[in-house]
Amino acid sequence: MAAITTILTDASAVATADLSSFRTISDHSLFDSVTNWTKRRLFTSKGDSSFPIRSMHNTQTGVASSTNGHFNADKLKSTVELLNGGALGQVKMNSSHRRKTKIVCTIGPSTSSREMIWKLAEAGMNVARLNMSHGDHVSHQKTIDLVKEYNAQFEDKVIAIMLDTKGPEVRSGDVPRPIQLKEGQEFKFTIRRGVSTEDTVSVNYDDFVNDVEVGDILLVDGGMMSLAVKSKTKELVTCVVVDGGELKSRRHLNVRGKSATLPSITDKDWEDIKFGVDSQVDFYAVSFVKDAKVVHELKDYLKGCNADIHVIVKIESADSIPNLHSIISASDGAMVARGDLGAELPIEEVPLLQEDIIRRCRDMHKPVIVATNMLESMINHPTPTRAEVSDIAIAVREGADAIMLSGETAHGKYPIKAAKVMHTVALRTESSLPLNVMPPVRFNAYKSHMGEMFAFHSTTMANTLNTPIVVFTRTGSMAILLSHYRPSSSIFAFTNKERIKQRLALYQGVIPIYMQFSDDAEETFSRALKLLTGKNLVEEGEFITLVQSGAQPIWRRESTHHIQVRKVEL
Repeated sequence: MAAITTILTDASAVATADLSSFRTISDHSLFDSVTNWTKRRLFTSKGDSSFPIRSMHNTQTGVASSTNGHFNADKLKSTVELLNGGALGQVKMNSSHRRKTKIVCTIGPSTSSREMIWKLAEAGMNVARLNMSHGDHVSHQKTIDLVKEYNAQFEDKVIAIMLDTKGPEVRSGDVPRPIQLKEGQEFKFTIRRGVSTEDTVSVNYDDFVNDVEVGDILLVDGGMMSLAVKSKTKELVTCVVVDGGELKSRRHLNVRGKSATLPSITDKDWEDIKFGVDSQVDFYAVSFVKDAKVVHELKDYLKGCNADIHVIVKIESADSIPNLHSIISASDGAMVARGDLGAELPIEEVPLLQEDIIRRCRDMHKPVIVATNMLESMINHPTPTRAEVSDIAIAVREGADAIMLSGETAHGKYPIKAAKVMHTVALRTESSLPLNVMPPVRFNAYKSHMGEMFAFHSTTMANTLNTPIVVFTRTGSMAILLSHYRPSSSIFAFTNKERIKQRLALYQGVIPIYMQFSDDAEETFSRALKLLTGKNLVEEGEFITLVQSGAQPIWRRESTHHIQVRKVEL
C-alpha cells in the first residue's frame, strides 16, 4: 500500500498535482502525528521506487486538479439539471453533489401529521421548528415524538428539533370582527383589558403608554398597517392611521426604532424551555434577545438541568444591534429574524444587517439561519415570486448555514412544494459558487488553536484532491470546524452519540451518521466506508479524505491529529 506523508504549513503552497495517473495510491497518511510537522514534501511510490511530488500553488479560482481530472465549467452545469418543463422544485441531482445549506421547516396544522413530516423530510427538511407562539405542549410533543420516530429509522438521515420561544410580544386585544382602518382616521390603543370598539382596542402590555412617544410610528403586523402617535394619557395612546388595513385579533405591534422594555424570556417562555428540557429538543431559538446577559442566564439554567441544548439567538430587535458581537459570542448560533427586525428598524437596513450578521457568525464559527418571508407567497400560491427565489439565492451566496420556512409550511396550502423549491434554489445556487481550493482567508488558522489549523488544512487537502471528507467525532467539534471552512464536497460526520448526530443536522455541508465505534480504528473505518457505499453516498474507487481530531482522541491516548486520503476499496 503506497503512502504519502506531509504537513501543509503554507496555505499558498498546496499540492494540486494531478493524482489521476497514480492509480496505485490507496492510503495516504497525511498527519500521522503532531511530530510530523517538519516534513515539507509529498512522497509516493511507483513500482519499487519513491520520488517527491512538488507542491503547486493554485493559479486560478475554480481550477484545481483532482483524481477525476481538472475542474471543468461544463461539469458544473451538469450538477443540477432542471427536468423537462423547468418546474421549480423538481431537480435531477448528480450523486456527487448534495445540497449543503440546511432547511428549517416550521411545523403547524398543515404539516403536523406523520405523513406530512415524512414528506417534508424527503423534500429536504433538516430541522423541524416548533413555534411556541402557537399550539400547546400536547401538540408540540406529538411533533417531537414523530420526528424522533423518523430519526430512529435511519443511520444516515436525521431531523433536528428547534423550539422557538414566543418572547415578549406586544399584541392588540381580541376583536369580535375585523376593524377597517382608513388613512387619516383617528384610532386609539388602551392598556385597559377587554376593550374593543370601532375606534379603540386593548393592548396586552401595561408599559405600552410609557414606551411610546408623540411622533412615533406604530407598526401592525410588521408594517402591514402603520399609525403615527398623536397624543397619550395615562391609559390611552391616540394615533392617526398612516397606512390602513384590516385589524384582526391579537395583532403584533412594534414601535419603529424601539424595543419594548420587556424581559427577553417571559414566564411563558420559561415554561416552554422546561418543556424543551423534558422533551430533549436540540436547539432553543430565543426571541428578542437584547444583550448577552439573557443568553448566559439561559445557559446557566440548562447547565443546572444537565441539558445538552444549544442556544440560537434571534436578532430581531433594535436594542440587539449595538450588542451584536457580545450576543453572538455568548450564543451557539444566530437567526436573522427579518420580520420584527424590519419593523423596528428602517426596512432598507435589513439586507445590510443580514450580510453583517452572517459575516460575524462565520468569523466566530457560529451557525446562522436566515428567516422570515423567504417564500411568503407560497402560503397561498403554488409557485414563488422571482424576488423570493433571489432572496434564497442571496442567503446561500452570503454563506448562511440554514434558511427557514415559517407560515409556508406551518399553515400554508403548499408546504411540500415550498420545501422543494427551497431545496432546488439552494442546490442550484451552490452549484454556481466559485470552487476555491483554499478556505476563505479571514479564517486565519495559524493564529488559532490546533483544531482550527487542522480543519483548515483538512479542507484545503479535500478541495485540492476533490474528495469528500469523512470525520469521526464524539463531540461534533471537528465536524463543526470543518463546516465553517466550507469544503467544496460533503462532510460525512460519523458519531456514536445520537444527540451529536441530531445537532450536526443544522451545520452547512455536514451529513451526520450514527455508528458505534469499536476499539479497532481500522475496523471502524472499514465499516464506515461500507455504510457509505451501501447508501450510495460514495462509490468504490473514489478517493476520500479521512479525518480524526486529537482534542478528544477516539483510538489513542495521546492527543493526535490525523488525516488520510484513501481509495474506497471493499
